[in-house]
Amino acid sequence: MSGLTFLYISSALPLIWGVAHLFPTKQVVNGFGNITDDNKKIITMEWIIEGVSLIFIGILLLCISIIDHTNVISRAIYWLSFGMLNTLSIISFYTGFKVKFFAFKLCPFIFTGSSIFIFLGIYI
Repeated sequence: MSGLTFLYISSALPLIWGVAHLFPTKQVVNGFGNITDDNKKIITMEWIIEGVSLIFIGILLLCISIIDHTNVISRAIYWLSFGMLNTLSIISFYTGFKVKFFAFKLCPFIFTGSSIFIFLGIYI
C-alpha cells in the first residue's frame, strides 16, 4: 500500500466514527434515565460535539491528502491530528473503555488506529 492510501484510511476512520456518533444521540441521552432537562441538553451537546469534531478531523485529513500530502503545512496538520487522536484515545481508554456499552470500547482502538495510519502515511 502507498503512503497516500494509509492517509485516506486515517481520514476515513474518524470521519465514519464521527457520523456514527450522531445517529444514536437520543438513545444515549435516554440511557441516563430520569435526569434534568439541563443535563439532557449537556449530554446531547457533548455527544454531538465529539461526533462533529471527529468528522472535522476526518475531513481535514482527507482534504490535505487530496490537495497535497507532502508539503510542510500538511505534515504539521498530520502531526497535530496524530496528537489529538492519541489524546482522545487516552481519554477514551480511561473513561469510555470502562463503560458496559460496547461501542465505547471501540473508541481507543479507532483513534489509535487512525493515528497509526497517519504515521504510516507520512513515512511510507
